[in-house]
Amino acid sequence: MRFLVDTQLPVAVTQFLQTQGHHAEHVFDVGLAQGKDDLLWKYAEMHQAVIVTKDEDFADWISRGKSGPSVVWLRIGNCTNEILLVWLASLWPDIMARLTQGDRLVEVRSVKSGRSDQKNN
Repeated sequence: MRFLVDTQLPVAVTQFLQTQGHHAEHVFDVGLAQGKDDLLWKYAEMHQAVIVTKDEDFADWISRGKSGPSVVWLRIGNCTNEILLVWLASLWPDIMARLTQGDRLVEVRSVKSGRSDQKNN
């Protein structure tokens, strides 16, 4: 599967996805670091990539029925890269299962109690 990692996430997320056997690019790698959301959306659609983001706008677009790429919406506050990657790795099999089943929006939440919950649309 192909992924496009959005600006507010570290390059380490791209590297994690690559270690999972995926083709992953960070917006920095493709010259879209300062790009508007529309440009990222179009790039992901053109390259059949799933957008990995912390940006609610992409989730809103899918909720409103906008056609285009799938989105993994990571809802975790500010944290170290290490914490982010451990959290993401623990949830990755479920995220992939949802994407493989055809879910266009996979919302992944970090809960203050230390649990993580997933909501799928």
